Amino acid sequence: MKALSTVAEKVHASTTLAMDALAKQMKADGYDVIGFAAGEPDFPTPDYIKYAGIDAIVNNATKYTPATGTVELKKAVCYRLKEDLDLDYQPENIICSSGAKHCLYIALRAIINPGDEVIIPTPAWVTYNEMVAMVGAVPVTITTTEAERFKLTPEKLEAAITDQTKCLMLNNPSNPTGMLYTRDELQAIADVCVKHDIFVIADEIYYKLLYDGREFVSFASLGEKVKELTIIINGVSKSYAMTGWRLGYIAADKRIASVMARYLSHSTGNPSAPAQAASVAALNGPQETVEEMRKAFEERRNYMVERMNKISGVSCLKPEGAFYVMMNITELIGTEVRGTMINNADDFADLFLREGMVCLVPCTGFGDDKFLRWSYATSMENIKEGLNRLEHILDVSLV
Repeated sequence: MKALSTVAEKVHASTTLAMDALAKQMKADGYDVIGFAAGEPDFPTPDYIKYAGIDAIVNNATKYTPATGTVELKKAVCYRLKEDLDLDYQPENIICSSGAKHCLYIALRAIINPGDEVIIPTPAWVTYNEMVAMVGAVPVTITTTEAERFKLTPEKLEAAITDQTKCLMLNNPSNPTGMLYTRDELQAIADVCVKHDIFVIADEIYYKLLYDGREFVSFASLGEKVKELTIIINGVSKSYAMTGWRLGYIAADKRIASVMARYLSHSTGNPSAPAQAASVAALNGPQETVEEMRKAFEERRNYMVERMNKISGVSCLKPEGAFYVMMNITELIGTEVRGTMINNADDFADLFLREGMVCLVPCTGFGDDKFLRWSYATSMENIKEGLNRLEHILDVSLV
């Protein structure tokens, strides 16, 4: 047999999906496992959205659509971008595909040449590095620290830019940190990007899930030149509990969108027709269910953060958006916990799964091996029991 693709063989499996699959398999095998690995709302898709998808099937809206999505869906995306973010886009600026993850890949395909450099502030979603490598580019990671609230500074960005820099990937609010950039922070980053004429892939999939009354600022809203360089990635999965429907969308300059459209016409073709119909209902319909979810996530976040910071040996910042907490285990590094030497987050994740039956995602793949990610997109009951087990593992009694 001839050798396989050297690019493909270097791609690593998603740690988040792998840990979630492991937790589900252990649960199916009869183990009392609580999973905090999945980045997926535990709420059902709202009924009005489900019925729109059902109606599409009943009414035979099950055929091919344009490769980049129906005009109706593109208009719904434009409406939501204007309504929520005061951004003006036309249907020709919009690309719809099979999930926001695929949209990220298509965006990279449209702008990247082999050897280009793509800047990724870390900790970052594990898929970013892998996708950049998959398109033949070079990921350039910039480490951000807890003291910096895990935010990229314009000084660090400027220092990382070379003649090969093509793009910055910026997730706001962030997975896994939950941090949200302010308008001034984004503007400072945007000024550097405009100065060097580099693209920005702005992953804004969690933009509706903000807490403590914070304001979301879309990167593309920071000026016409910034908008021209910005490729917005978004979708219906997180805000509308539609992860399995697989519908993401892109808003970009028309020239970039036309390249993506051609690429899609020869790869996936169109996203699912019933999923498109359901997404139109989600984007055009009432938004009360989004707010109900957001409030529930905020309550869970408050409980998890307050209680975690009372447990000796671990700590966390209070996230400002999304639905993740980054647990710092620096104090445990180099110590033994229940007979296991903890050298990094992977060691603790393995111990906690074996001894505590709790599945977390070690942030090694995200760019920091002293943190583990908890998702609070699960029930309060699970959160309380998960933290009970953390206390038990660390031999700490609840005060």
